[in-house]
Parts: sequence; C-alpha cells; structure tokens
Amino acid sequence: MAKISSWHVGVAAEAFAAALFARYGYYVSVQYGANQPEYDLIAESEGLMLKISVKGSQDGSWGLTQNYKKNSDYHEAIQNWLENHHKGTIFCLVQFKDTKPNEMPRVYIATPKEIADRMNASAGGRGDTILYENHTWGPKAAAHGTTDKIPDEWIISAERLKEMFDTYGKSV
Repeated sequence: MAKISSWHVGVAAEAFAAALFARYGYYVSVQYGANQPEYDLIAESEGLMLKISVKGSQDGSWGLTQNYKKNSDYHEAIQNWLENHHKGTIFCLVQFKDTKPNEMPRVYIATPKEIADRMNASAGGRGDTILYENHTWGPKAAAHGTTDKIPDEWIISAERLKEMFDTYGKSV
C-alpha cells in the first residue's frame, strides 16, 4: 500500500488510540485541531485521569527529539525533550508499517522517561533522535549489528493500562 500523508497518519493514530482506550473500558475525551498542547486525549476511569500524547508512524519509527538536537549531542537532546514533557502525560505510539488499511496497527504505551531511557540506549548507547520499533543497525553504522526494539511490556494491554493509571493517573 502506498504511504499516506502525515496528516492522515496523525488522524488515524488518534482515532485508533481513542478506540482502544474505549474498548478497554475507559472514558475518552479527544482534543481535535492542530498543535494541541502536550496531549491529544484524556482517558478516565474510576476517578483517575491520564493525559495521552498520540504519535503515529508508518515507517517503523517515531522521530521525537530532532528539534532538540541543535547544539546538543543525542543524550542532551533526549534530556531536553524529556524535560519538556509532563510526568503525568503518557505516550501512545501507533505503528501502521506493514499493516493493511483494514488491519489494526501495533500500539504501545510508555512514559516519557521510559522513551528517553530507550532512546539513550539506542545505537549501542550513542543515543538517537528516533525511537525505533525494531531496527538492526547496518554495516556502515557505529552500532553495527545491534538491534533497537521497543520493549514487549510497552504493548498495549489491560495490565499495562492499569499500571499506567495506578502509577500516573491524577484524581478527577
């Protein structure tokens, strides 16, 4: 299937994320419109609320810290990115690569700290501006032969969502 525009990826990612949270029994409020501050969705259950930033991709990765790289190394860029995200906001990463339009994308849930830790370990510890779903570094890369992969525990599940709500949810 041909790639779709980044706008379509973003809209589809938010829709899938909202649907999944609802499917798991959470009440969902969606912010629509461009450039929402910090989060795209709010999910609530049993008096606890989470702010959720949704990031969609169709290429197997999410570019997250490029805007922080100027005059910084990878680790400094990642730290600056982390400092710009509230501890109470979690990320919902939606991946459309190798899925057909009628198939569910792969979805992951992580905190900014978990993402920063994963990105700092990327490329054999050099760090990177990109969070990879599953990437093995080629022969010309300094990290040749190493693989960056999203941890299995980030896969969306009832248990993972409960952990996030119990740890990061705010009382409503």
